[in-house]
Amino acid sequence: MIMNLIVKQSNSFMKTVKKLPKQHKAILDEEVRKLVNNPDLGERKKGDLDFLRVHKFKLSNQGVLLGYMYEEDEIILTLLKLGSHENFYRDITNNVTY
Repeated sequence: MIMNLIVKQSNSFMKTVKKLPKQHKAILDEEVRKLVNNPDLGERKKGDLDFLRVHKFKLSNQGVLLGYMYEEDEIILTLLKLGSHENFYRDITNNVTY
């Protein structure tokens, strides 16, 4: 585990989480804990999205992507977006400033 890791949430991420049922929030919390323990867990993207890592998991048998940035020099884990694969990368390109 990385000591003193700061976890930030984008507005888009917070809005999505707010709408989730409690059982999904519990699963999401467990997945975020996994990322805190191992920020390199997600797949690093290439090209225009090279700032992005994506961790894949399931909520009620539906595949979900959790997009995040990990800045080692500042020890910050920024949770950017949560959603299904449909339009995920398009939305992250259009809405996330990094």
